[in-house]
Amino acid sequence: MNVQQRVTQCLEAAINNNEAAGLTVLVRRNGQEVFYAESGYANKESSKPIRRDSIFRLYSQSKPITAAAVVLLAERGIIDLMDPIEKFLPGFRKQQVVTESGLVPAMRSATVLDMLGMTAGLSYPGEDAAGQYAARVFEENDKLIAAGGGMDTVTFCNRLGEQPVAFQPGSHFRYSTCADILGAVVEVASGKKFGDFLKEEIFEPLGMKDTDFYVPAEKMERFVTAYYRSENGVQPWLGRNLCVGVYDHMPAFQSGGAGLVSTLDDYAAFTQMLLNGGQYNGHRILSPAGVKFLTTPQLGWNQQFDVWDSLEGFSYGKLMRVCTEPGRYPGFACKDEYGWDGWLGTYFANLPNENLTILLMQNTTDAGTTTITRKVRNIILAALSNGEI
Repeated sequence: MNVQQRVTQCLEAAINNNEAAGLTVLVRRNGQEVFYAESGYANKESSKPIRRDSIFRLYSQSKPITAAAVVLLAERGIIDLMDPIEKFLPGFRKQQVVTESGLVPAMRSATVLDMLGMTAGLSYPGEDAAGQYAARVFEENDKLIAAGGGMDTVTFCNRLGEQPVAFQPGSHFRYSTCADILGAVVEVASGKKFGDFLKEEIFEPLGMKDTDFYVPAEKMERFVTAYYRSENGVQPWLGRNLCVGVYDHMPAFQSGGAGLVSTLDDYAAFTQMLLNGGQYNGHRILSPAGVKFLTTPQLGWNQQFDVWDSLEGFSYGKLMRVCTEPGRYPGFACKDEYGWDGWLGTYFANLPNENLTILLMQNTTDAGTTTITRKVRNIILAALSNGEI
């Protein structure tokens, strides 16, 4: 049984166990495809099979693209990575920090670099005080979206900036709305809508024809149904999460942290550009220096303690994980590998020392790096060590 067959067998087992509704995997090495595998459904109710050109919701796998846009502007001298966010978004002026004794002024402004490392003190909606402040803004915008409108990217991010933060900027790591804020920064700094900037500077040059913040009517047939796991198997999920979930038109809020949709091959063009030192198919997107910066960890030893256990062996920086101690990861890993995943199970890893890319896409909520992802990784990296890849 070859590696493709082993991966396919693993995917089929996950589908049969109701771990996912549909799964696709693409492996590339040295700029060439090694194999593609698939199993399951784009829509289980109609028995529509998952396909290679199926369009998936990226959720947090949008973040590396946002980081690349920020680095691109830094290369052009348009932004300084030490620029305070308030330079672009006045809502961040005079920020306050939640403490046990009440709100206190922030000791310094959060910077672009803080946002790239998730060390700005921001929060996703959550149970603690800072998370509750953020939740109010998300709830406010969600009501507007439900009514057919919604705040635009800059307005929404200014409102988030007005909320108290969880800690002094730069003191800790917390996974949060930083990528959304950076999308607004790109919009203000470039003078273009965030989605237009991505399209002109990244998607069109790379040939990413199916990547955007919405799905046009003529492509809806390829858009997968999202599912959630239940006692009765996977069930269709039709909601919104983080003010993202309306895909039949361009949203007012173009979420740099969760908003993009894409296909396996579109995202492979982006990952190959990174492995190639910033260029792909005759188009240079980033400089080699920019790619090196983008794929280097930035957390200090104290911030590293805040990273969750599933990232053991990895540090974080520029909206991606970066492997620093592969022996501590619960599976096979390689030093300097980097990548990220999404809430609906999309995943990528670039292994620059092996010139290898692993891409996995699925359509099940609360997924991220799941058991099936780790199993597929182990099969592929074992095959790599055996000389099969």
